[in-house]
Amino acid sequence: MVADVRTRAFAPMKAPRRESASQVARRQAGRLLRTILHEDANRSATASIKSLIYQPCIRNKKATMALTCQTLKYLPIIKEVMENCKFMKNMKKIRDVEVLYVAIYELLFGQELVPSGGVEGLVLERKNALKAALARLLVKRNVSCIDDLLATGNTNTGPQVRYVRVNTLKISVDKALGLLKDTIEVALDDIVPGLFAIPAHTELHAHPLVSDGSLILQGKSSCIPALALAPETDWVVLDACAAPGNKTIQLAALMNGKGLILACELNEKRIKRLQDTVKLAGASNVKVMHQDFLTLDVNKSPLSQVKAILLDPSCSGSGTVHRRLDHLLPSFASQETGGVDKPRLEKLAKFQKKALQFALSFPAVERVVYSTCSVHQQENEDVVSSVLEFAKSNGFQLGYPLPQWQQRGLPIFDGAEKLLRVEPSQDMDGFFVALFERRLGSAVKADNTKISPPMLTQQKGELGSTSKKKGNKSKKKLKRKRLGICSENIY
Repeated sequence: MVADVRTRAFAPMKAPRRESASQVARRQAGRLLRTILHEDANRSATASIKSLIYQPCIRNKKATMALTCQTLKYLPIIKEVMENCKFMKNMKKIRDVEVLYVAIYELLFGQELVPSGGVEGLVLERKNALKAALARLLVKRNVSCIDDLLATGNTNTGPQVRYVRVNTLKISVDKALGLLKDTIEVALDDIVPGLFAIPAHTELHAHPLVSDGSLILQGKSSCIPALALAPETDWVVLDACAAPGNKTIQLAALMNGKGLILACELNEKRIKRLQDTVKLAGASNVKVMHQDFLTLDVNKSPLSQVKAILLDPSCSGSGTVHRRLDHLLPSFASQETGGVDKPRLEKLAKFQKKALQFALSFPAVERVVYSTCSVHQQENEDVVSSVLEFAKSNGFQLGYPLPQWQQRGLPIFDGAEKLLRVEPSQDMDGFFVALFERRLGSAVKADNTKISPPMLTQQKGELGSTSKKKGNKSKKKLKRKRLGICSENIY
């Protein structure tokens, strides 16, 4: 008997059963669903659905993306079917209920489940009850097919064209075009320099030029704020709410890697992504600041020398719901039926107004761009209108960015035609841009009292243009040396 015990003790253990690729994708989709649904319920999302799926830790991204999105799409029906057949009755608490949702989606609307243990086994045991409950739901709704159960009120399927911007800090537009055109259909955009339009189905996340930071996956609408700001190459520029950093590195490219860009971000999770984006892009003129924009000391160098500010604050994101896949979230359904989250919009607009006024208070700032990826007037025209008197008292007036752009602001006040709007379409996400320009000879201290023009580091001859007199280069170099501006990337 002792020998038998010893034999059993030292017998080789059975290797754990290896999961199939479909099971791995199902469990990954379940974990993602848990995060997505929790953050949506608490309005605390720190990343889009796409961003979560394209994390390095997610294997078989294509299958996981399909399972996650399709389960979210059918989730209201799945929950109703489960309730109708009393699926959870007399069942112990299931730890991975989100994996259960994915498995039921596959049974009812996708592929047949392969018999196995765990959650899949529970679903297959109740296969007939689930399918009968679905049939009763079709009769109840008076529809003949599954697709008719889905809400069809929103016909906007989101952008059908994918955009990719050439990072000229690493590669020229011509070289990038030459490397892409043999394998991908590429069209050069006529407004945004170095922006390529490619077919929406093109997968570029693993492309070598994307992996090394030579190409940036960035929507056309998202490129407009930096273009509207149009900083000069030797300026000190502040990106006030910088993460994830695409606009930051676009500014760095527009400045040819010169000058200094202060990229400010408060969120601890997003700051790491901002740092990674800057490093990958080779933006050596960017300094990342882990700080609340509203607590910055505007009298302290180099903030006291900031000449341009890009303010793209937290917003509802209502213009990007399809690209971000937010239209699949439970919270979006209420908005589609007119249930806009008014308290949230009011809270956002209050913060946006406060942030914009603070940006207009920087002593040496000459250009401020306020932008959102929202379609709501409350976050856009209303915010701009609410600060116009404050802006005027500080010497600012509304500029007219990208005159060739046809879509302008809603006509709710005189001058709203100077604002820029991008309505959501099959090609682009919704966006809003307002440009404030300081009139010649106007500047303010942080406490909003007037200061004399000599305290400005450079004066403009006209709004929207810069003086290019001979001898300015040596003065600029001396000034940069005095201010201690360098091109190191400081974290």
